[in-house]
Amino acid sequence: MTRPLTPAALILSALLAGCDRPAGEGDGAPANMASGADNGTVMANMAENAAEPARSILRPDVVEEPEPPKIEPAHAVVGFGANPMALDDTAKAALDMLMETPALRGGGQIVLRGHSDSRGSDGDNRVASRIRAEMVRDYLVSHGVAEGRVTVIALGETRPVAPNAKEDGSDDPEGRARNRRVDVEVAAPPEPATPPPVVPTLPKED
Repeated sequence: MTRPLTPAALILSALLAGCDRPAGEGDGAPANMASGADNGTVMANMAENAAEPARSILRPDVVEEPEPPKIEPAHAVVGFGANPMALDDTAKAALDMLMETPALRGGGQIVLRGHSDSRGSDGDNRVASRIRAEMVRDYLVSHGVAEGRVTVIALGETRPVAPNAKEDGSDDPEGRARNRRVDVEVAAPPEPATPPPVVPTLPKED
């Protein structure tokens, strides 16, 4: 006479039956993992999906255009240390580099602030600083920059960047040379105006 199986024996029998099942059959593992799918094919599909343009979530048929990179303002310092009243090769090279910046090429407004050292009267120094700024303006205009984009400001000796004299009261030629300069500021070009929405015209009723 066969004795009925106890609950513990029934559980052990079920576990043993599961161990005899072939691997990958009904074990819940994804098919590609059980069969060892080709990783190269998976990577190729991922790359193809990444290359597709971004599409609108609300309207998948509309391709979203990427935003253009933001143009930053540009700045340069044109020195008149070697020749107080003329553009030397170093000054021209600085302006040539400035003219290649996206801000200047994109049409940004230009402000030229002329400076001088402290030698001479305040009035003469202000005149000298204006002449330097106008030299920079004329160089830019001669290379195709519209004169209407340029604003000239003469500051004279009021905003030095280095001492004009040493602590013992003697002259500081290097400091004065640094103060003879033109600061060039180029603003970011204006963003294009957004056209107004087109409102459809309804036909007039008779």
